[in-house]
Amino acid sequence: MVELSPRRSAPPAPLALPFGSWPSRITAEAVAAASPRLDGARFVGDDIWWAETVPEEQGRTTVRRTPRERATGSAPHLLLPTPWNARSRVHEYGGGAWGATVSGGLVFVEKSDQRVWFLRPGSNPVPLTPAAAEQSLGGLRVSQGRLLAVRELAGEVTVHDIVEIPLDGSAAEDAGALTPLTAGSDFVAQPALSPDGSMLAWLAWDHPHMPWDRAEIRVRRLDDENASGRRVAGGTSAALQPEWTADGDLLYLDDVGGFWNLYRLDPEGGGVEAIAPEDRDTGGPLWVLGSRWFAPVSNGVVAVRTHGRDELVHLSPAGEVTRLPIPAVGNVLVEDARGSEVLVSGSPADAPAGLWHIDVSDPAHPDIRLVTGGRWEDDELSPWLPRPRSFSIDGRHGVVHAVDFPPTHPQVTGPSDALPPYVVLVHGGPTAHAPGVVSPKTLFLTSRGVGVVEVNYGGSSGFGRDYRERLRGQWGIVDVDDVVDVARALAADGVADPARIAIAGGSAGGWTVLGALVASDAFQAGISRYGVADARLLAAETHDFEARYLDGLIGPLPDSEAVYLERSPLSHADRIQAPVLLLQGADDAVVPPSQSEAIRDALRAGGVPHAYVVYPGEGHGFRRSETVIDMVRTELAFLGAAFGFTPADVLPLALETTG
Repeated sequence: MVELSPRRSAPPAPLALPFGSWPSRITAEAVAAASPRLDGARFVGDDIWWAETVPEEQGRTTVRRTPRERATGSAPHLLLPTPWNARSRVHEYGGGAWGATVSGGLVFVEKSDQRVWFLRPGSNPVPLTPAAAEQSLGGLRVSQGRLLAVRELAGEVTVHDIVEIPLDGSAAEDAGALTPLTAGSDFVAQPALSPDGSMLAWLAWDHPHMPWDRAEIRVRRLDDENASGRRVAGGTSAALQPEWTADGDLLYLDDVGGFWNLYRLDPEGGGVEAIAPEDRDTGGPLWVLGSRWFAPVSNGVVAVRTHGRDELVHLSPAGEVTRLPIPAVGNVLVEDARGSEVLVSGSPADAPAGLWHIDVSDPAHPDIRLVTGGRWEDDELSPWLPRPRSFSIDGRHGVVHAVDFPPTHPQVTGPSDALPPYVVLVHGGPTAHAPGVVSPKTLFLTSRGVGVVEVNYGGSSGFGRDYRERLRGQWGIVDVDDVVDVARALAADGVADPARIAIAGGSAGGWTVLGALVASDAFQAGISRYGVADARLLAAETHDFEARYLDGLIGPLPDSEAVYLERSPLSHADRIQAPVLLLQGADDAVVPPSQSEAIRDALRAGGVPHAYVVYPGEGHGFRRSETVIDMVRTELAFLGAAFGFTPADVLPLALETTG
């Protein structure tokens, strides 16, 4: 007798529903909960410490710790309790707002007063620097047992230097007790003391350059009265991240060959050696002071390499390159190193950002352990995740790189006779990079039947200096043409409904959004988050770090004023016909609300359907849980109103046409 297998019922046929109306388990609350930002990590004794934002606590940044050999299921310990908030305002973008002393104390910049505080676990914080309204501190670095920081002194002329902060509290009431260690440069960052504590290395640059345009490594002996030191690398290139080796050599990054690669030099006058150079970037734009892309370890160097996507590699003293197979492929940073161990943060292709502890004693067989994040809390999400598809097109200014995230749902599909709506995402900077990973916000859209494409337009980092400099003098032209060309390619290839392609972006990405709506009919809706509308107004109102950024992107004022007028979307707002959603932080000092308000008024005057939402307490970038929840709901409702679909779980959004 033949025994038959049990009959299996065929899986149900996917339900066909209009794109944009699909029911989804990815709620706005889940997006907010999955959106904490990691902000550095350190080895401290037998523990690992890291900082992360807490969206449900108004986006404050806390510090947590866990044993390096944490038991399965054990929860991390909270080091920095509410209401303390570790966040720097240096350059407005901050970074490096905390560190750890050799004895296991936490040093951090408190957001509310910009003082540096010291916290012994289990005790109350005590101040290390005085209260001074004109002073901000950031980029903290405990080096050879000494606390160094980047200081920003606001005044008629903003001054930046590197200072040493006494750990004994003697400077808590006396600003004069902060010892300045550098002079002579408009901007400084990334201080590092030599192993014997006698020499300081740092990064320096001057207006009108940004650090990814022209920057130099400077070195000084601390017993020498010349606080300007001497240049040992960079100047005509964009040097980056000086780090000392145990034997007193200096490692650093430089893009003198077209890509940021690793170099070694003897600061006392020896030659320069390139370490395993390749046409990939180890390094990126220094928007945030704490960013680091490599670290020396006991048997070589661990470094990030980028060409579109990130990879982590081990470089041996002999120049052998071994790839380290971590899940993260975007936004990867080497946070700290000790012996053969490193802490690395980054985002996997299909999960939230995480932190990994890696032992590279044997680079061919590294021990890789997840510390925090790096996975979805919901184990049933796998069938909902879109598979990113990297592609490139031949645009009007050369190749353009992009990543497609198609609508994805385990039980629902779109109508057979329809194409999905799409959102073309434009990153900020504009010298930033879209890493091609499935963010919670992207998943919120794709699970409802709205496709997403991220564009690394000309000017983006992660593809070498030539690609980055494609935007030089061409902001408002190359970026706009590239996103328009990608949108038209999506339509021509039958990927997206040509009548339902939106464009969305924040900050400089908002400028490109508005510029694309002015310049073409490729987009039928636009979402601008704290976007730039008027280049002249931005040059007049923005902070010192970016005060001359537009010199390189457009041209110097006043000679280029006519170009500023011609490029600004506000000058041609009467050409915008598609609906627009404007989202703005009330406390934004980088792109003030006046920019969004000006474009709102122009849309009102032209009778263009629009909505304007202001979030109190938010600055440049949204951090609070309630803001993120409202933002993703509002954006979906706006797309529904613009494209004629009804989302399954958000209220309709009424668009204004006149004042």
